[in-house]
Amino acid sequence: MSPAMSNNSGAVVAAAAAATAAFTIVILSHFIFSNRKNCREKTHSSLPKFSRSKSVADGVIGVIGNTPLIKINSLSEATGCEILAKAEFLNPGGSVKDRVAEKIIQEALQSGDLVKGGVVTEGSAGSTAISLAMVAQAYGCKCHVVIPDDAAIEKAQILEALGATVERVRPVSITHKDHFVNVARRRAVEATDYAKEREAQEVRRASKGEVKPCENGEFKEISDCYPYPCDSIGSALDDAIRGGTQINPNGQVKESSYLRTELSRDECKGGFFADQFENLANFRAHYEGTGPEIWEQTGGNLHAFVAAAGTGGTLAGISHFLQDQNPDIKCFLIDPPGSGLFNKVTRGVLYTREEAEGKRLKNPFDTITEGIGINRLTKNFQMARFLMKNDGLFVGSSSAMNCVGAVRVAGLLGPGHTIVTILCDSGMRHLSKFYNPQYLSAHSLTPCASALEFLG
Repeated sequence: MSPAMSNNSGAVVAAAAAATAAFTIVILSHFIFSNRKNCREKTHSSLPKFSRSKSVADGVIGVIGNTPLIKINSLSEATGCEILAKAEFLNPGGSVKDRVAEKIIQEALQSGDLVKGGVVTEGSAGSTAISLAMVAQAYGCKCHVVIPDDAAIEKAQILEALGATVERVRPVSITHKDHFVNVARRRAVEATDYAKEREAQEVRRASKGEVKPCENGEFKEISDCYPYPCDSIGSALDDAIRGGTQINPNGQVKESSYLRTELSRDECKGGFFADQFENLANFRAHYEGTGPEIWEQTGGNLHAFVAAAGTGGTLAGISHFLQDQNPDIKCFLIDPPGSGLFNKVTRGVLYTREEAEGKRLKNPFDTITEGIGINRLTKNFQMARFLMKNDGLFVGSSSAMNCVGAVRVAGLLGPGHTIVTILCDSGMRHLSKFYNPQYLSAHSLTPCASALEFLG
């Protein structure tokens, strides 16, 4: 074979080899691509399908409620019952009170009792104030909270961080005009009076041609002849916004113009008193929300519900709904020593031995277990530590009380029953007292239980 023919044959072979290699690469690439596509399709088809409406919440309000129902393993194993708890501490504001705050403010806005830019006021030593501060901001409102001056310091810090103004007052009887709830009610009236007076003055100025109305209903200056001073409405209005309480070193309460900071701001659109103890929106939040969630999550298979009571909204709303579905479901109030609710339910009289003449605490509102009523001093620290040690649940005092109630009910009903309770909030708001070893030791309260023997 001539060299030329040999070279040509080599070239042909090389070309064929190259073509074969290229074809193989194409086939392999197609196979790999197809396999990846099939894998992706298979993977995607195996994932749960969520619609956008379910996977994306409408702001912070959209994630209030629909909390998980969890089994408390340690208590279930100890009692032979299935003890389930609604994890309300997973609400965005950290407590069950988010539901109440959202319902109260939503209904107030719908009714016109509150408008955007208005101030929501409340007297609260517990979690309600924190939830109101958060929800108010989400709805474009402000929040002013009045609390007793012995409330845990972290609660006031949280409130201020959420943009609320905080007014601390001396603890006094609910019948006293300066009880923190009564002060909060008064603040709402003062804010509304201020807004009305400001609007009336704007109308008067408009009639004189000093300002003109805008499309949004507000007024703006026509000239600079009368610059509007935010603190010069007049002596009558000055008197109206006075009434904030300050405490002198001798313990006496005096009047002051405390609220010029928030309630007398130009943009204030009036006040609304949330009134959590009397507002039926509190009840409706649980009758329309928490109760139906529990029913659905348990498939209607529960025998009892138990909870402590502060305002009573959670217990009343959930109990009423559950018993509407099944009258055989038993509902229980767990009430600590120092509270008169037990005697109120059983005997019709709001009384307890701790309230007897000569036995009242010097300051009856100095409480460790804030959130389950404020006139109570209890020794229920063991359950909170037990849950932390055995279940990793870091709960607050109300939640611990509810779990004590669940165990009591389990003992009453016997093994094999399903009992539901509420984990109202976490322990993060109870660090300065309930979880403070030094504070507890000073009050001769040192938790040491390793099991449930503290329940007796």
